[in-house]
Amino acid sequence: MKKSSFVAMILGTIGGILFALGMCRTLIPEWNAFQPGIVMGVVGAVVLLIMVLVWRKMENKNPIHVSGKTIGTVLLGIAGALLLGVGMCLSMVWSNMIVGIIIGLVGIVVLLCLIPLTKGLK
Repeated sequence: MKKSSFVAMILGTIGGILFALGMCRTLIPEWNAFQPGIVMGVVGAVVLLIMVLVWRKMENKNPIHVSGKTIGTVLLGIAGALLLGVGMCLSMVWSNMIVGIIIGLVGIVVLLCLIPLTKGLK
């Protein structure tokens, strides 16, 4: 394993755990920890951003160029993740199984569309 991959794995794990715990603290009212959850989630997101920058620096890659395609790809990824999450919430939390499965599948299809969009078809 390359050093850059190891560093990215460690930072990604730490950032992901902090972000997930922050969101849980924010969204579960029984925990009564909304503001600390926001802080922890932001810290996790910052660690994940630092991970991307450090990994790109260690791999000697050029900085990310912001273009219309990059912004569209990010927005499509966000939309797909939100659709998948809403579908899971409908199924598991609000007991609306059929609509939840349909919306979740739409989210999965949107996320799968990211592969040809970013890698291209050959």
